[in-house]
Amino acid sequence: MSQEWLIAIGLFLVFEGLMPALLPKQWKQTMSEIAKHPDSSLRIMGLISMILGLVWIYFIS
Repeated sequence: MSQEWLIAIGLFLVFEGLMPALLPKQWKQTMSEIAKHPDSSLRIMGLISMILGLVWIYFIS
């Protein structure tokens, strides 16, 4: 695995950990609200997030 991929995974973990580390109460509240949404809307949000990430990578590389 190339060094860039390892750095990308590390940055992903840093960003994923920011909210629970800095604002744990608000993070838990947000997660409980997200859990109330139907699977179809969560799937759509995930797909949109992936597409935005791919577009981001395309434009910066």
